[in-house]
Parts: sequence; C-alpha cells; structure tokens
Amino acid sequence: MEAVMPMGRVLAPGDVKALSRRSDALGAAQLAVHVLLIAAAAWLVSLARGDWLVLPAMLLLGWFLVALFAPVHECVHYTAFRSRRANDIVGWLAAVPGLVNFDFYKHFHYAHHRHCQDPALDPELAPPAPRSLLAYARRVSGLVYWQARARIAWRVLRGDFRDFPFVPERARAQTRRSVAAMYALCILVGVGWAALDPWGPLLYWIGPVVLAQPILRYMLLAEHTGCTEDSNTLTNTRTTLASWPVRLVHWNMPYHAEHHLYPSIPFHALPAAHRRIAPRLAHVTRGYAPTHRAILGGLDGAR
Repeated sequence: MEAVMPMGRVLAPGDVKALSRRSDALGAAQLAVHVLLIAAAAWLVSLARGDWLVLPAMLLLGWFLVALFAPVHECVHYTAFRSRRANDIVGWLAAVPGLVNFDFYKHFHYAHHRHCQDPALDPELAPPAPRSLLAYARRVSGLVYWQARARIAWRVLRGDFRDFPFVPERARAQTRRSVAAMYALCILVGVGWAALDPWGPLLYWIGPVVLAQPILRYMLLAEHTGCTEDSNTLTNTRTTLASWPVRLVHWNMPYHAEHHLYPSIPFHALPAAHRRIAPRLAHVTRGYAPTHRAILGGLDGAR
C-alpha cells in the first residue's frame, strides 16, 4: 500500500478519547508476561550451560531483554500505565539492561516526534539511514548503537550537552544524575553478580543483549526508512504487520504509524486504532523482510 494520502482528520476526537484510555491492570499484565518470558529464557540458559545450546538460549533471552525497549517507549509516553509514577519507575528500570537511560531517551524521543523525518532536527536521523552495504551492516549489527551509548555516557556524565540540544537546560542536571545512577547500578549489579557467579553477567545479560541487539535494530530501521521526509504522519512512518509473538514481545510497537499519529493511544489499543486508520496509511507492509529487501536494493552499488 504505497499511495500517498492527504493529511486531515483521521479519527474523530471521541474515538481518540476512547482509544486513549490507559490501564494499570493491562500494563501490569503485559509487564508480567514480559518478565515471565525473561525468566523462562534465563532458565533455558541455565539448563544449557556448558553446551552449545547455550547460544540459542542466550539469543532468546537477549530478544526478550532488548525488547524491554518497548515498555520504555510506552512509559516515555505515559501510556503503559495509568499511574504516572508507575510509568516513571518501570520505564527507568526497564531501560537499564540496554543502557538506554530513561530521562535522556524521553527528551530524545519527544524531539523525534516533534520533528519526525526532518533531516535537520530529528535526532533519529543522526546518523541518517544507511546508504551503503557497510553502513547497513554496521547499523543492523548494533555497532552504531553501542558507539552511541558510549558517546552519550561520556558527554552527559561530563555535563556536555552540545550534541544534545533536545535536552532542555532545565532538565540537564536531572538527566546527568539519572545517567550516573544508571551506570552506578549497572556496575554494582555486575560486580556483585560476578562475585557470586563469574560467568553470570556474561551469560544472562551482556552476552544476550549483544547477541540480540540486531533484532531490535532490524525492527527499528524499518519504522521510517524509505518513507517521506516531511511532516505528513500518514506517509513518513511505516506500520509493519508482524506476527502475534513479535507484537506480544514488543508491546504492539510494529503499529508505528498509528502511534505517531496518536501518541496518546496506549499499546493495547493500537490494533483497534490500526483497523480504523489502515486505509489512510501510505506504508503498511506484511513482515519486515519486504522493507529490508527494498532498503538493500536501494543501497549504493546494489544495482
């Protein structure tokens, strides 16, 4: 579905209000499922220790860990739960395994929504979409992601926000404290864990997150790449019709165009929003493979 649709009212205000109802119960249930999946995968890793099967078990655990980015994203919008405090607490903690600081990401993501697909102002376009096979491989592998995490930590901990103008002056001290607290927690947990089980942090955290980071990068690259670079939310964002397990683990994040159109709609109402909005969307694809085939086909030297 690639036709460019005109902007305008997509949903009636009453429909938006109804779809935007938030729920502590639904948020808690989704979080419980996610935690249970992590626990089950960690159990599989423990069973496979010392055997080659530990690698696929670590990959599965890593998928569930990197997918914690989904509740972080929901909590940033205060849509995971009705309680603002629950969003803040769960969002901050869920961001720690992937070193995505909640307070920093909140400002980053708000800027992305305000300036979506504007090459000059959208922070998600720095760096821009890959134009070569090497750049694509670096992006999907997670290498660019880890380099960004290191750069953010180094700059923010020094109080240097020159590269991050989207963090307002009034929020910079709090963001710096939050980043420092996150890394202090990581060091404390990592050292304490290693004292009890020297291989524990590598098998159950660091290794799985590194192994599975490409899964998340693969998904995120499809959200806007190949869409229009303008302010038309119907054409500048892609919805991917992913399978049920993917939608479950990623809190319905593949319904991304619906989310950009109405960020107030919580994850559990996005499928209903999609049923009403889909005919107006320019980019709806079945699965991620077609989008990535198109990306690869458009790379420099691909033809």
